[in-house]
Parts: sequence; C-alpha cells; structure tokens
Amino acid sequence: MRFLFLLPLLCSAQDPVAVFGTTVVIPSGLKGDVYHVSPGMRSLAELSDLQPQVTIYSSYLKVPPQHFTFGFPGVTDRFEWFAIDYTGKFWIENPGLYRFRLTSDDGAMLYIDEQLIADNDGIHSTTVRLASLRLSGGMHTIRVPYFQGPRETVALILEVAGPGEQPRVFSTNELKPPADPETWRFPSQVISSSADPDLGRGIPERLGGPENGRQPRVPGKAKKRR
Repeated sequence: MRFLFLLPLLCSAQDPVAVFGTTVVIPSGLKGDVYHVSPGMRSLAELSDLQPQVTIYSSYLKVPPQHFTFGFPGVTDRFEWFAIDYTGKFWIENPGLYRFRLTSDDGAMLYIDEQLIADNDGIHSTTVRLASLRLSGGMHTIRVPYFQGPRETVALILEVAGPGEQPRVFSTNELKPPADPETWRFPSQVISSSADPDLGRGIPERLGGPENGRQPRVPGKAKKRR
C-alpha cells in the first residue's frame, strides 16, 4: 500500500498514522483529487483552472497542525503548494442539528449538499471555523477543498457532532447507510436540537518539528523544495 503525504508516528507505536489519503480505493470514503498549485496561490477558487495530478482516498480528515516537513510528498513531489479537493457522500440516520468544526492551515472550505457552510479559505496560520446545519435523514453530499501554500505548518481536521452527541472526527465509515436498504429507517421530521452547544473554537496544539528537536522521519530521498 502506498500513501501520499504520509506523516510519521509522532507519539507512540500505537498511535494511528495521519494521512491525507491513500491510492487504495475506498468505495464508501472521500475521493480526493490532488493538484499542484503555483507559488502565490491565495484562494481555492483558483482550482477551477487546474487539472488533478492523481486521486487519493480517505475515510476521514485528521491531519493535526505540524511542521510541513512531516508531510511526505510521495508521487506529487510536493511539500508545499498543493491542493486536494475531497468529495463524497454520507448517511444521516438521526435527523437534526449537526455541528461541524473545520481546522486548516492553509485554506479549506466545507460544503454540505453543495451549500457552503464553513469558509476557511486563504493563506493563514492554523484557524478554526464552526458551522451548523439541520440535516434530514438519508444520504447527503460533502465536499472539502483544501490547499497548502507556503511552509511552515500544515493542518486539516474535520469534526462533527449530531443531536445530543459529543464531537468526533467526521468519518464516512461511521456515517454510511446500512447494507440492507430494507432497514433504512429514520424519523420523517427533523428533530429540534437547539440545546446542543456549538463546538469549541480552540486551535489544536501544534505537534513538534525540527525547531524543537523532533526530526521528521521522511521516507525515501525526496528533497525539500527551496
């Protein structure tokens, strides 16, 4: 299995590896079209004029803030100035108010059913955007375009909390329909969830990099772009 933008283990041998995606197809997951962008890109709107270089797949978006050299360029040969446009579908069994938290460095946006609900576009340090949306039961579409501009930090995390739920990383493995369509049942009316609070706006702690003695373990002999 070959990973793109592979990030090493940072805490212990038991910690999961954070990746932007893998070339192995995940049928129920997010599809990510990877782009090379020109230095100086300022907005995700510029993706409309580009052609994707490769496609990756992921069930979740969980790349915590960390030094850019932790990102392995893989077949894209990039540590910076790249973009990924994720699209997919997810299933809602319990209708109601769903709260989202999008963390990125640099720009990212969140679309649900083609509606922009969180705008974190532009070149910036790690920044959090919150959004909420009432969702009916059934299938919905999701799109998360993201780009990494200049070094030093990369980050992309998408979290969700449904009615009465605690926030967790958005995962298509969790939010997918039952295998048997005969069991597809959900309330016909959207349940009021006005008591559910917004998710926190705190910025995740940035993981260590070369500046504090934690050297990234970059596979291969890819050279850092200067």
